[in-house]
Amino acid sequence: MSPYLFSRYIRELLGVISESGVGCKRTGQFVNILAYADDIVLIAPSWKGLQKLISLLHVHSGIINVTCDVDKTVCMMVPPKRYDKVISQVFPTFKLGNMDLKYVQSFKYLGHIITNKLSDDDDIMREVRNMFVRTNILFRRFHKCSIKVKILLFKSYVICLYDAALWRRYKVPSAAELSSCYHKCMKYFFGYNRFDSVTMMLLETGLPTFDTVLSNCRVIFDKCVHMCDNMLVRYMCA
Repeated sequence: MSPYLFSRYIRELLGVISESGVGCKRTGQFVNILAYADDIVLIAPSWKGLQKLISLLHVHSGIINVTCDVDKTVCMMVPPKRYDKVISQVFPTFKLGNMDLKYVQSFKYLGHIITNKLSDDDDIMREVRNMFVRTNILFRRFHKCSIKVKILLFKSYVICLYDAALWRRYKVPSAAELSSCYHKCMKYFFGYNRFDSVTMMLLETGLPTFDTVLSNCRVIFDKCVHMCDNMLVRYMCA
C-alpha cells in the first residue's frame, strides 16, 4: 500500500507540476512528470524549462514537508539526434533551492538503466551480470535437485527479464552477449559440457530459446499496455 498512499499524499504536488505548462509532447500527449511513489522524473525541452520544474518541486515539496535527497537527485541532458540542432555541450548547474545538482550520463530508474544516448546497451550488460549471479546462487543451493525442480527454478529466477520489453535501441553485439550468457548459464546449471549442442540442450530441458524469451516479454508487455486504463502510459509506449 505504501506506493499508493505516498502518491496520494503528493497528489497536489504532482498536479501543480503537471499543470505548469512546461514539458514535452509525445504523440500529441503533454508530459512533464513521471512518478512511481517517490521515484520522480521531471521532463522539459530546455534548461530553463527544467529549472522551472525543479523550482516548483522544491517550493511545493516544502509545503507538504517532503525533502528531496540531493545525493540521489541528478540531471541528464539528452542531445538532439541532429548535430546541427545542438545548442551547447555545456550547461549551467541546476539549482534545488540553494543546492547544486550534478549531471550524469546514465542513471537507474526503477531498475532500468537510462543513458543520455537513449541506448539500451548498458541495461543489457546489467542483465548479463545479473543472470550470471542468479545462476551461481541457484547452482550453489540447488545443484543436487531433480531436473524438473531445476527447470522450474531456472524459469522462475533466471528467465526473469522483466524490462527486456523496453529494449529498442541496442547494438547487435550486446544482444549476442546476453544470448551467449543465457546458453552458458543453462549449460552450467544443468551440467552440460561447454561444447554440447545448444539445440540438444533446449530439446532435452524443454526450455525456450533466447529469441523466444525476448518475444514473450514483448508480447506480455504490449498486452499489459493495451489493457491499461492510463492513457498516458499508452501514449508513452506507442
